[in-house]
Amino acid sequence: MSARYLLPYAPEDIGGLPADLDVIVWDGDGPQPPAQELQGVEFFCLPYMRHGAALPLLPSLPSLKIVQTLTAGMDDVLPHIPPGVTACNARGLHDASTAELAVTLILASLRGIPYFSRLQAEGRWSQEFHDSLADRRVLILGYGSIGQALAARLLPFECEVVPLARRARPGEGVHAVTELPALLPTADVVVLLTPLTPETRHLVDAGFLARMKDGALLVNVARGPVVDTEALLKELSAGRLRAALDVTDPEPLPAGHPLWHAPGTLITPHVGGPSSAFLPRAKRLLRGQILRYERGEEPANRI
Repeated sequence: MSARYLLPYAPEDIGGLPADLDVIVWDGDGPQPPAQELQGVEFFCLPYMRHGAALPLLPSLPSLKIVQTLTAGMDDVLPHIPPGVTACNARGLHDASTAELAVTLILASLRGIPYFSRLQAEGRWSQEFHDSLADRRVLILGYGSIGQALAARLLPFECEVVPLARRARPGEGVHAVTELPALLPTADVVVLLTPLTPETRHLVDAGFLARMKDGALLVNVARGPVVDTEALLKELSAGRLRAALDVTDPEPLPAGHPLWHAPGTLITPHVGGPSSAFLPRAKRLLRGQILRYERGEEPANRI
């Protein structure tokens, strides 16, 4: 008898799956499926952007064996995974979309797009010079699949890319994170792509920021708590650094928070993943994981 799956998409929408697959479709919106139907669920794919509504279901799934997320980061999910259940993330799913947004934030910040947008709203024409990405040194802190996708998109802009990971990979030109203090003062742009762990929480603190060069741009497309918000606000308020933030701490950023109006700051509301690139890649990932499970194979992206 086939395993039972709890999925956010119907099998026919995913495509390429066995016709007799036992699936309960629930996208996190509306009432939860009846408890009696959930008893046999072995594979649960948490719905994207609504997985908070799905987490309370986990303890009530006695047959659960695999939890699949549609996010790369799992810091908010792992504490809820029952003992003995395999957790798999969505490594690779958001590479294109998040890398695109990181490039967008860098270019928009350097070229003064928020400023020119305000001029347009006022109907004012004012030409002036702004920084270019060309000839800048961009430090990528966290060189996983998204970091590599970002580097591939940055290089054609004629900038220098300096990747850092937990351990050095000399053959790939990747520096170890232990080199960060020496490299920070040389970077014009610092992009954060690290997962949120106890080691990376407030990694970007007052000391980190103080080592960045005057006028440098901090781009956070990782997790908000990687940055000490109060320390960043001090630097932004002084006008010494600039920031482009897709994630914040707290998040959602409440109305009236000083980050909204900090000088030199561009904010997007955690939209690195949600784009037209998401759904086809999500379905492709899910199809592969389900077929592996049906064949009794080890799942990909196991945490």
